[in-house]
Parts: sequence; structure tokens; C-alpha cells
Amino acid sequence: MAKTFKPSNGKLLTQEANDQDVSSWTDHYFKRTKEAVGKFGDVPVTYAVFMRRPVVCAPRLAIDWLKSMAKERGFKIDIDLQYPEGKWVGAGEPIFYLTGPLHGLVDLETQMLMKLGPACVAAYNASTMCADLPNVGFLAMDARHCAGREMAETMAYAARVGSDRAKRKAGAIGFIGNATDATAHFFDKPGGLGTMPHAFIGYAGSTVRAAEMFDEAFPGDPMTVLVDYFAQEVTDSIAVCERFPERAKKGEISIRIDTPGSRFIEGLDPSVSYAVLEEKIPHSIRGYRSDAELAYLVGAGTSAAAFYFMRDALDKAGFKKVKIVGSSGFSPAKCKIMAEAEAPVDIIGTGSYIPAKWSETYATADIIEYDGQARVKVGREFLFRK
Repeated sequence: MAKTFKPSNGKLLTQEANDQDVSSWTDHYFKRTKEAVGKFGDVPVTYAVFMRRPVVCAPRLAIDWLKSMAKERGFKIDIDLQYPEGKWVGAGEPIFYLTGPLHGLVDLETQMLMKLGPACVAAYNASTMCADLPNVGFLAMDARHCAGREMAETMAYAARVGSDRAKRKAGAIGFIGNATDATAHFFDKPGGLGTMPHAFIGYAGSTVRAAEMFDEAFPGDPMTVLVDYFAQEVTDSIAVCERFPERAKKGEISIRIDTPGSRFIEGLDPSVSYAVLEEKIPHSIRGYRSDAELAYLVGAGTSAAAFYFMRDALDKAGFKKVKIVGSSGFSPAKCKIMAEAEAPVDIIGTGSYIPAKWSETYATADIIEYDGQARVKVGREFLFRK
């Protein structure tokens, strides 16, 4: 298996093994089964653990937790991993086989699947995004969209697994880091990445003043400035660069466009957006496009036209080394359109998409062997070992 990612301060949240915790969070029918097996006699079993849709294999958190629980409970397990971490797995194909005593394993299924399914789907999402835009770096900003710390940890792990797959398969830059210190170790970083939120711009009262405050508070640090707060994306970007010309010349300034889909960036409207792409990359808007694709190309918010428009404005002002960071709604579908349009964006911050869309994402496990005898519910025979 791939490299083990460990936090600097101890165990991962998802590895914590505690019998009382398991009892509180497991499905009740598993608890009843455990009690009955304890009364009538234990038996070795083998589980086939699989997903109902294609995913990228991200099993480490689930497997490490199973090993921790087996150690705490004092029994041995055998895990036969069918796909290495980062490998594409088809719908219904067992990701791993788990063998051990039924009495010891039966009440672990609930939390095992919690730790497996979301990670595999999120790894698939992350891999797709990175592969579609191989020349763009990604920053995982999903923590605020997660339902608690354990989910945030799972999403960070999954983003790294998906990113590594895209690097291998597409030569992608992939994820360069994430937003929180607690999970930065997954990306081989000492801490989270990011500079200023919209709240800081509001506090400063102007975009330039926010940049000045940041420069004074964190001298020498690379600076990414949000430029959409006052709906003056171009004006404020140029003003920040003119205020810090040496930083801009060295490429130590990036501007982040996070314009909402309710308006266009400064200087753009539908007709100008079409004109920009007609000049830069006409094939992107010729031919059939769905409404969603057109929105990504020439619509409001962070469109391909917006990135071209901003890049031209920076270049004409002499700030060719200033990077552009895009965020807001970057799903694999949007990333694919940005790739087709060859949008001049250097880094994409993705938030809600990595852990989004949980339909058809749940991991499942079925026992396929009891005391060495092959047996499974009718319709699941495809899970037997081949």
C-alpha cells in the first residue's frame, strides 16, 4: 500500500479505537447479532467490502481502524486488499476481503463503512478534477463544508489519494495543500495554506488596505488577495500590484477571484464575455453547449471569460508574474470546461465539491464465507473470490 500519513500530534481521529464508542454508534441489529453469536458459538467469517458505483480506492483509514480495533479486542484479522490505494475500482467489485471471528467483527461494520465509502468517492472526485486540469494546482478548502472533524480528516486524506492518482495518470500538479493545520500532513505540509478571507477585507475597509495589513503582519510571506469584495476585481487587483510592485515583480502576489454567480466581474457582461472568448479561443463557444457549460464559459461569477479578462488586464499593466486563483463552484464538470477553454488560471480552490453528492456513494459489506463455506444472499454471488 501507499505511504502512511500520520499527524504530528498522534493518532488520526479516524483510527481511534474504543469499544464503548463502537457500541454507541453501531447499528442495533449488529449488536443483537454479536450477543446471539456469543451465546451460540463463534465462527470465522469473510466479508466482501465493496461500493455500488465506480470509485478510487481509498481504504487506509478504514483498514487502520479495523486493525486498531482487532488489537484492542485481542483477536487477529486478515485483510486481503484487492486494489492498491489510488486504483480505480468498478461498481460491485470487492475492495478488500476481511476475515476474522464473527463475534469480534460483526459490530464493526457500521463504522468501517463510514470510514471507507466517503473517502473512496471523494478520492474519485478529486482525481477527476485534477486530471481535467493537469496544469493547475488545487487547494482543498472543504473543511467548512464537512460534518465535523472526522469527516474533514477523511476528505483531506481522499483529496491526497485522488491527487496522487491524477499525478500518475495525467502528469497533473494536483493538490498543493489544504486549508487546515490538522490535516496538512496529508499534503506533506507543515500547516494549512491561505491568506485572507472576505471578513478581513471588510475589516480593513478596502482591498489595498487589507494587503497592506497582511504585508505588515506577515512580511515576506506570499500573498493571495481576494479582489471581489467591492465588485472591483480588475481595479483592486491593479491597485494592489501597484502598491507592492516589487512583490508583484517577484511573483509573490496572487489575486483570488471568488465572484458569486449572481453577477459578472468588473468590466464583463454577456456580450463582452462572448467577445473575449471569440478572440482568445473561439472553438470553445462554437458548437453545441449545454446551459451549464455556457455558464462556465461566459456566465456570471468565475467564468473562463473572467479569467482571460483578468489575465489581460494584469499583463497590460505589466504584472505578468501575478498569479490568478479561482474559486466558487469548481466541480469536475466546471474543471473540464476550463480545460477545454484553456482558461489562464494558476490555482483553483475547491470547497464543497470534494465531499458533495453522496447519492450512490455508500460502502457495503456482505459475509461470503462462514467457517470456510461459501454462502451469501442470493443476488450477491458476484462477491465470491475468483
